[in-house]
Amino acid sequence: MKHKAPDIPGLKYTDSGNFLLIAGPCVVENEEIVFSTAGRLAELADKYSIPFIFKSSYRKANRSKADSFTGIGDIRALEILAEVRSKYSVPVITDIHNPSEAAIAAGYVDVLQIPAFLCRQTDLLETAALTEKWINIKKGQFLSGSSMKFAVEKVRGAGNNRIMLTDRGNMFGYHDLIVDFRNIPLMQKNGVPVIMDITHSLQQPNQARGVSGGNPAMIETIGKAAISVGADGVFIETHPNPSTALSDGANMLKLSKLERLLKMLTALRKTINTF
Repeated sequence: MKHKAPDIPGLKYTDSGNFLLIAGPCVVENEEIVFSTAGRLAELADKYSIPFIFKSSYRKANRSKADSFTGIGDIRALEILAEVRSKYSVPVITDIHNPSEAAIAAGYVDVLQIPAFLCRQTDLLETAALTEKWINIKKGQFLSGSSMKFAVEKVRGAGNNRIMLTDRGNMFGYHDLIVDFRNIPLMQKNGVPVIMDITHSLQQPNQARGVSGGNPAMIETIGKAAISVGADGVFIETHPNPSTALSDGANMLKLSKLERLLKMLTALRKTINTF
């Protein structure tokens, strides 16, 4: 099985045969956390020849509680992401939530991400497409992989073929998610790279206390399964200390544990590539 990373400006190791890595802290909390995490991720990407895109949301719009942390200010957070791109020579990706954000965010980042709950928003998809940036569309927790062809068609219909799809599991009752790995080859039929979000797929949303739970002990399991069935990449939210993270700490991977996982997945990918 042959894979080639997308031709995103600044993306290294695209011919290495390795999986694409999208990783970083959930949200821009401050410069220290963003730069220390980005620096370590860039080191690991170089060490294992992994195409790497740094991820962090400049603002969190989808929050259970009104008093949950949403960000440090849009423009300052976007400036920090642009500084990551410059300082570590890596492309960056961030979420957008409504059409008015597309052109603004596109001035600072290389890839625009459409959150899972918004993957059917036609005006958002089409406006994002018009920026001519790469667009990563996260599959809604309420959708099948095959139904994501309509999201792809909306972006292509607006004249943009720079598209990735990311699976993040499906709702399983009120407070859990389950991963159907059939969705990876189903979404690949659209002729786009397909990424497996191996941290958000272990989220336990809609908790009564208003803060999502998670099961990070299963990150390795989901990651190995995703690479084994042919995912083009993995999406990992990571943080130096998830217990103090201001968003999604319950399902993030501790940064110090990431190298072991990447080493394992890289070895597995090499094995898969021989078939």
